[in-house]
Amino acid sequence: MNNRNSSNLKQDLENQNDHSSNHTFPQPQPQPQPQPQPQSRRPRGFAATAAAAAAATGGGGPGAGAGGGKGKKEREKEKERTKLRERHRRAITSRMLAGLRQYGNFPLPARADMNDVLAALAREAGWTVEADGTTYRQSPPPSQMGAYTSRNLPKIAAGATFPVRSVDSPLSASSLRNCSAKGSLDCHPSVLRIDESLSPASLDSVVVAERDNKSEKYTSTSPISSAECLEADQLMRDVRSGEHENDFTGTPYIPVYVMLATGVINNFCQLVDPDGIRQELTHMKSLHTDGVVVNCWWGIVEGWSPQKYVWSGYRELFNIIREFKLKFQVVMAFHEYGGNGSGDLMISLPQWVLEIGKENQDIFFTDREGRRNTECLSWAIDKERVLKGRTGIEVYFDFMRSFRTEFDDLFAEGIISAVEIGLGASGELKYPAFSERMGWGYPGIGEFQCYDKYSQQNLRKAAKLRGHSFWARGPDNAGQYNSRPHETGFFCERGDYDSYYGRFFLHWYAQSLIDHADNVLSLATLAFEETQFIVKVPAVYWWYRTASHAAELTAGYYNPTNQDGYSPVFDVLKKYSVTMKFVCSGLQITCQENDDSFADPEGLSWQVMNSAWDRGLIIAGDNAVPCYDREGYMRIAEMAKPRNDPDRRHFSFFVYQRPSPLVERTIWFSELDCFIKCMHGEIAGYLDA
Repeated sequence: MNNRNSSNLKQDLENQNDHSSNHTFPQPQPQPQPQPQPQSRRPRGFAATAAAAAAATGGGGPGAGAGGGKGKKEREKEKERTKLRERHRRAITSRMLAGLRQYGNFPLPARADMNDVLAALAREAGWTVEADGTTYRQSPPPSQMGAYTSRNLPKIAAGATFPVRSVDSPLSASSLRNCSAKGSLDCHPSVLRIDESLSPASLDSVVVAERDNKSEKYTSTSPISSAECLEADQLMRDVRSGEHENDFTGTPYIPVYVMLATGVINNFCQLVDPDGIRQELTHMKSLHTDGVVVNCWWGIVEGWSPQKYVWSGYRELFNIIREFKLKFQVVMAFHEYGGNGSGDLMISLPQWVLEIGKENQDIFFTDREGRRNTECLSWAIDKERVLKGRTGIEVYFDFMRSFRTEFDDLFAEGIISAVEIGLGASGELKYPAFSERMGWGYPGIGEFQCYDKYSQQNLRKAAKLRGHSFWARGPDNAGQYNSRPHETGFFCERGDYDSYYGRFFLHWYAQSLIDHADNVLSLATLAFEETQFIVKVPAVYWWYRTASHAAELTAGYYNPTNQDGYSPVFDVLKKYSVTMKFVCSGLQITCQENDDSFADPEGLSWQVMNSAWDRGLIIAGDNAVPCYDREGYMRIAEMAKPRNDPDRRHFSFFVYQRPSPLVERTIWFSELDCFIKCMHGEIAGYLDA
């Protein structure tokens, strides 16, 4: 029985196997062998911080998204910080190269790099540097020499010191004066150290020199622009090349024009003193001046009624100048004159414009306190029909076209050599940020002039276009006219000027200046065909050695340490083939003034002139204030034709601003005679003459 049951069970199992063979079942797949994964790099810097934050919030959980967003923000901030550090380094490098060229007579190329600097320093120290970089000292190249051994090396006494030429020399002017001119200038060894209190980000950009006062830190200024360094380097240059320093014989010929006094034409467009003009032109002719410059005032010619132009006084003046066969330049003066220490003479804007301003004060520049500046019209009305149905630029165009039509014969004869277009306060391309009638005094930072309703409308449009409508406001922490940068939250070190909002506002503020120049010059080309244009650029040199360059910012030039505020302006001037006339101070900044205002007129001049020359602009000069001594003339002459410029560039002409009548009677003509000879390249030993 049991055997039968076993056989039946066996048969049933075989039948089940037969049926199961008709069905397909998934077969287990062989497990793949795990491949070795490449070891991931350990995150560093801000990436490590972001990874740690992501891990703390739960890794891949809901907190991971927040951690990733935070990490992204950190990366964006780090990118911005990196850009700022790189801009800062480039600015410092640019100043170092400028200082080496200007004060050290180093023939560095225009696009010099650190290899060029090292080669120049090595050659200055007496080494020979070949084109492939091979460097050796008074011996054949290393390829032609046997290997040095310890027996060939000179023995050096322990503790011996050697003079080192460093970027920031601790030599002061007084210490150099105590040294013999024929002796060694290495009175004090130069010892360089790194200030341990500096952050790692600034270690690559700041070198602190060992000084008598161990607590002094010079982390906010470039060593090249320190007063002690400038004076010491100037003295060393005098020792090396004093006998040839003042020799202008054979230098390029630079024409000199003299600015005629403003009061030669009165407010009724009448020539005041024809005989006095003839006598003055006789003196100028005897001094071999190349011509004169005449201001044509909008407030006089169109002074009483719109589009009623009176040129009678200027016609009489120009005929007298033509008698003396002198060329002259004319200035389209669209600003007012007087009220800033210019005496009793006052030339305002046209009376009909002032009448409009009584009803609509927003046609004038306005500061944060709502005070109106009537020195010139606001650039925000360039395209607003608020002047008896005309826009601002239409008014300027009609005035220029009237002048061109009235004096067509003088243009045909070539007597008018150039036309200067006034584009802002004092005829310069700048905002009226430094108005003495508002209480400004040197070296105040000035105030932004953008609070008239038309400027505010433009600011709101720009902020909305940027996507941040709440940025449609001026800075509320920029101080007053006479504030110092460190006293404000906007201009101080790491202040709001370099925040996202600050950069937006300053770019818009500077762009308004550029747009105004573009608008007016575009119409000037229509009024004066085939005529040389001139635009006057100011020299705002105080606070130049601070990070923010506060005074330049309020004047309309976005030129802090990490920006180049002049290149965009010069691009527009190049578009219309304009001659850039730069204001030369000719003043020697004392150590006290230098410390009080961090001024650097030479550094600013070097930046502006090289930026203009790099864009192919023609440069002319204009002294800001009259010079009373030969030393001031010498500084202007050196600036007009730099001796160590590798491209031999120089001013195309120079306009001399006259001193007061009292000074003019005593020293003006004798000093001007020597100055003109220097500019013409006809005199040697100027200071000893």
